[in-house]
Amino acid sequence: MAIPTVDPARYDEQLAEKQAYVESTFAAFDTPALEVYPSPPSHYRQRCEFRIWHEEDDLFYAMFEVDPENPKNKRVVRLDQFPVASAHINELMPKLRDAFLASDELRRRLFQVEFLTTLSGQALVTLIYHRPLGYAWEAEARALEKALDIMIIGRSRKQRLVLTQDHVWERLTVDGRTLHYQQVENSFTQPNAHICQTMLSWAKEATQGRQTEDLVELYCGNGNFTIALAENFRRVLATEISRTSVASANVNLEANGVTNAHVARMSAEEFALALKGEKEGRRVAEMALDEYDFSTVLVDPPRAGLDEQSCQQISEYAQIVYISCNPATLAENLTLLTKTHDIERFALFDQFPFTHHCECGVLLTRRQPQVASQS
Repeated sequence: MAIPTVDPARYDEQLAEKQAYVESTFAAFDTPALEVYPSPPSHYRQRCEFRIWHEEDDLFYAMFEVDPENPKNKRVVRLDQFPVASAHINELMPKLRDAFLASDELRRRLFQVEFLTTLSGQALVTLIYHRPLGYAWEAEARALEKALDIMIIGRSRKQRLVLTQDHVWERLTVDGRTLHYQQVENSFTQPNAHICQTMLSWAKEATQGRQTEDLVELYCGNGNFTIALAENFRRVLATEISRTSVASANVNLEANGVTNAHVARMSAEEFALALKGEKEGRRVAEMALDEYDFSTVLVDPPRAGLDEQSCQQISEYAQIVYISCNPATLAENLTLLTKTHDIERFALFDQFPFTHHCECGVLLTRRQPQVASQS
């Protein structure tokens, strides 16, 4: 893995390269003009993790660069600052390191540090150790919490000590409205909060005018899109397999006063069976599928994309909003989806500047069946 080299002066150049790559990858499709949404050129990532490297009496944050010709060779790279990470993370990095150097209890066998910060100013820091943590560690960690105005979690084998709370509260502004999101430690959240706001606004605009219809959302996570899009639809049914994410999604629905959405803990495959009447049980009954009139499906799958069966399932909806973190698997899926749907909008969201990663958004609408002309 190459560590991103952040050079704000080259930001427009690297974004143009990504745009050219996406346009080339999807040249075979009948796509509208690519909508390109830039990121802040630095300090855009709200969460990141570092190894702690110990050298005699010193220690420092580290990442590893892998030799592409010999993946077993890894080079330790010292990081005193990390322009990829949020300004808050960069502010905390030297202060935490000074605290570690000054305290044997805090530094001893410290292995890794994980940061989770928000645009709203909160910071949750997880300290991971290769030793049990006791009362002495907790006392010093609590003092550090107070001194730096942060929250700390201590982890070691079979231990998880939450000193204050295990989550932060993010506030995202979408079309003038402030949305509140609980983000739990060690759970997935969009790392680039600025781009997340843009993605939510784009998806909201793409699904306007559907207030008498219903939305089904697969891979909903902590309700990121669910919260923003709920007001565009009569009802929303969202599914997610992670128990922690489902719990957060429900907290977030309540925090934002969303009353027309239901989150079910269920995989996309299980949901497909439930729609066909081939799966029963309490969770299926709670969804009350007969009460919905789904017109739109939103999918935000992992990098592997959707399998053929899932593509066939979502192709049954009049409108598809597909958020993808992998253009290669998106192209494979669009080969199947464009048999029944047209691409109405196509967006590039620069979620990860100065890397090869591209986040895309696609709006597809089902083609009307052609009526045979009468002679």
